[in-house]
Amino acid sequence: MTAADQPAEKPTAQTAVPAATPAPGRGGGIGLGGAFTIAWRAIVGTPLRSVLTALGVIIGVAAVVALTAIGQGSTAGVTKNLESLGTNLLTVQSARGGGGGSLVRSGPRQTITVEDAEALATAFPDRVAGVAPTVNSSVQAKLGSANTQASVLGTWPAYETVRNSPVETGAYFTDADNKSRKRVAVIGHQVLTDLWGEDAAPDQAIGQKVRLGSVSFTVTGVLPDKGATGFGNANSQVLIPLGTYLQRFSRTNSAGGEPTVSSVYLQAVSADDLTTLQADVTDLLSTRHDQTDPDNLDFQVQNQADSLASLSSVTGTLTLLVGAIAGISLLVGGIGIMNIMLVSVTERTREIGVRKALGAKPRDILTQFLVEASLLSIGGGVIGMLLGVGVAYLGNLAGIAPVFSATPMIVAFLFSALVGVFFGYYPAARAARLDPVDSLRYE
Repeated sequence: MTAADQPAEKPTAQTAVPAATPAPGRGGGIGLGGAFTIAWRAIVGTPLRSVLTALGVIIGVAAVVALTAIGQGSTAGVTKNLESLGTNLLTVQSARGGGGGSLVRSGPRQTITVEDAEALATAFPDRVAGVAPTVNSSVQAKLGSANTQASVLGTWPAYETVRNSPVETGAYFTDADNKSRKRVAVIGHQVLTDLWGEDAAPDQAIGQKVRLGSVSFTVTGVLPDKGATGFGNANSQVLIPLGTYLQRFSRTNSAGGEPTVSSVYLQAVSADDLTTLQADVTDLLSTRHDQTDPDNLDFQVQNQADSLASLSSVTGTLTLLVGAIAGISLLVGGIGIMNIMLVSVTERTREIGVRKALGAKPRDILTQFLVEASLLSIGGGVIGMLLGVGVAYLGNLAGIAPVFSATPMIVAFLFSALVGVFFGYYPAARAARLDPVDSLRYE
């Protein structure tokens, strides 16, 4: 009998079930690429549940990006406004409550005199670029039948450079005008439009006379529009010589009978000299006022750099607070991911048993579910960043231009990815420990 005539051999169990051959990959596993594919299909297959699962991460990342950008934009705006009022500034004022550290003003008593301002202007000729004492009050400005409420500010011509407030049209008054107490004025943009009309050209007011209270003044200059409205801003100011103001509007004197001012602004030649100059100004005024206790001076000297530093400190604290709140949201989002992944493991118990029967090892199952959790958190982080950028731009509606920084965005994104790995590990490890036989029997 030939080999061809011999009866065919019955197939063995190994040859009869080729479908049970382990899937290709490392050690019969599904591999990283396969784990990514399975995870992606699971996420795309239930889009609503996937979005709701990642919602906490989305909100947390969006909060970090949006609030950080708006906070930095607000800080930049305030800093720009402070610098627009003059750079390298020291401000001398009467002490609040009679002592430098009190927060409550005890009364209207002014202690800074015009002679103090004159002494400061001559004491540091090589270190001070300009000195501008100021005193102001509210009066009614009139032109014919038109009138408006204005803030009349008496000062020196140096105010133009010290407070970075040049005219748009015309010119400032001069030292000679101040000494002769001439009735001349530089008006703000709102005063121009209130008295001459909305469409009035700045040069239309030059040489015209306006009444401030009961006194007539000739307009010599008009300030540009500084983007603010209402009483109390630069647009509603009328600047006049200090000598004229003290003669026409002020009767308040210090205890010694000398005319007083509200503030004295000093512009330092160099920003690096601000701190030293602040100390020297304090010493000079302490001597002039016969003050010996540094904790109970009747005046205070404020440094513009200190104000900016305080502002940066406050915004830094607020940024940390926002980051902490957003971090809590990310943790809550991570817990949400873990809960849904545990439900997913339960729902796919039979699938896990099949994959293990086909040769997948526990580490392959662990990788599969860990990749799925990571994709959810990373996807939530990307969506959160885009949403945060969009929300931040809404700050423009409130007049705050957002300033985006790469650091908080990167930190928020990386934290969201770590949240997925951290909170996804337990469900993934639980899936990896499932017994294949019990999993196949699971209904």
